[in-house]
Amino acid sequence: MTAKKLRVGVLFGGRSGEHEVSLVSAASVMQAMDRTKYEVVPIGITKQGVWLKGTDAEALLKNKYTGKSTRALEGMEAALFGKPLDVIFPVLHGTFGEDGTMQGLLDLADVAYVGSGVLGSAAGMDKGIMKRMFADSRLPLVKHVEVMRYEWEQDPKKVEKVVHSALKYPVFVKPANLGSSVGISKAHEESELPAAIHEAAKFDRKIIIEQGVGGKRHKAREIECAVLGNDEPIASICGEVVPAKEFYDYDAKYNDAASELLIPAKLDHTQMRQVQEMAIRAFQSVECSGLARVDFLMDPLTAHFYLNEVNTMPGFTSISMYPKLWEASGMEYPVLIDRLIQLAQERHADKKRNLYSKS
Repeated sequence: MTAKKLRVGVLFGGRSGEHEVSLVSAASVMQAMDRTKYEVVPIGITKQGVWLKGTDAEALLKNKYTGKSTRALEGMEAALFGKPLDVIFPVLHGTFGEDGTMQGLLDLADVAYVGSGVLGSAAGMDKGIMKRMFADSRLPLVKHVEVMRYEWEQDPKKVEKVVHSALKYPVFVKPANLGSSVGISKAHEESELPAAIHEAAKFDRKIIIEQGVGGKRHKAREIECAVLGNDEPIASICGEVVPAKEFYDYDAKYNDAASELLIPAKLDHTQMRQVQEMAIRAFQSVECSGLARVDFLMDPLTAHFYLNEVNTMPGFTSISMYPKLWEASGMEYPVLIDRLIQLAQERHADKKRNLYSKS
C-alpha cells in the first residue's frame, strides 16, 4: 500500500525587505522536495501583503506576478483554511514572517510548521532582546548600546555622547529587527555615526550599535554554525564567511561573487567544539526549534569568540551556508528538508499534549 503523501504548504515572499531572498530560498526548497513523499502547495505573499495560491503563487515565485488585488484576507483564508495542510514550511525571511507574527497565525490555525515558535522567532529577530537572553546564559557578547528611534530624533547629541563614551570606533549600526544585513552600516569614526543611525532608523524603531571586533586595524573573522533539532539540538561543523567588502552586507551576500564561504572554517578541533557548544547554548537560550544558523565574530588577534546572533530562518538555497554546513556534516539537502518537516510534526504533536482548560 502506497503511503499517503504529506500535503506541505511552502510559504514565501512577504512584506519584508528580504522578499526577493525568500523567493530564491523557496524555489530551491520546492525543487528539492521529494514529490513521492510530498504534495507541494505553493503559497505566496506579495510585498503588499496579498496572499496568493495556485498559478498566482507560482508567478510570484518567478517574479512574474502582475495582479493588483488587495483582497489579502480572502487569499489567506483559502490558503490556510481550505483543503487541510499537514505541514507549512514558512520560507520567509525578516519582518512579518520570521519575527513571530506568522508563527502566531499558524498556531491559531493549529497547523504544524517548520522552525521556531512565536517566542523563539520573535526573540531571534529582535537583536536587543536576543542579546539579553544570551547574556542571561552567560554567552560572550561584544559591547553594544541600544537606542530607540524617538531618542535619536529628540536629542541626537545625547545619543552620540552615550555611544562615544561607551564604545570604541569602528562601530556597526543595525536595525534591531531585520536580517540579511539590510540597513547595517559601519561607522569608522564619530563623524560617520549620525548617517549610520539615520539609515538604521529607516527600518526599525530600535537601533543596536556594536563595537567592532578587531578594532580599526583588523577585521573580525565571521564564523557560522548550523543547529538542527527541537529539545535535543545538534550542531554542524563550522564555516567561515570571507566577505569581499569590509563586512558581509547585503550586496556581499547576494550580489558579489568575490565573497567566499569556507567550509570547514579554519579552526582547530578545540575551537570547532567551542563554537558548536556555544551555538547549541545560543539556540536553547532563545528557545529556538527546528533550525537556526548561529553567527559568531572571532577576534583575529586574541582568537576570542563573540556571539553575534541567531537566524531562525536562514537563507535556504542549495548553496546557502546553512544547507552547505549540513551537507559538509553528512546530511544532503533533500534529507535536511525531510528532517525539518519531521521536526515540525514532532513539535506540533508535543504541543497537542498541552491542556488549555481544566474541563
